[in-house]
Amino acid sequence: MTNLYFVRHAHSIYTPNELNRPLSERGFDGATIVTKLLKTEEIGIVVSSPYKRAVQTVKGIAEYINTEVEILDGFKERTLTTVPANDFNLAITKVWEDYSFSWEGGESNIVAQKRGVETTLNILEKYKGENVVIGTHGNIMVLIMNFFDSQYDFSFWQNLDMPDIYKLTFNGKVLRNVEKIWERI
Repeated sequence: MTNLYFVRHAHSIYTPNELNRPLSERGFDGATIVTKLLKTEEIGIVVSSPYKRAVQTVKGIAEYINTEVEILDGFKERTLTTVPANDFNLAITKVWEDYSFSWEGGESNIVAQKRGVETTLNILEKYKGENVVIGTHGNIMVLIMNFFDSQYDFSFWQNLDMPDIYKLTFNGKVLRNVEKIWERI
């Protein structure tokens, strides 16, 4: 069995620069709890989206096991639109209602999901039998989970915590179990 621990990044301070948006003070507190929760999971590998807030969220567990965070573009957040959305809730609802729809310069659910799933399948092949932490983002994480089990949908995304941790257990490339690891403190 291979265990993938998908970690949705902790709270960050909004800036228009997606790549370099850092964690907030509250986010750093959340990242500390992420590290504490993962210390008991025999983690061997830590990978992350290139976005600063995702890396900062999983950096503690990487330091704890004395490894580097491997950066993988496939786990970056989905691009919703290149033009600022007047109504974020409307914009995100629309792409979840129609998986093939995309806003200007954005990724449809189909395109983003394909990117995330291909990266996940590569991880399953490369790190078979390992416990792998994946620092990522809410939308792309749920799109990946949705590919393997349709119960992980828009409503599920709306109820995620920040940060959040889900342990997905695979036998080969078949999802066998999903367990929520994050606990609100």
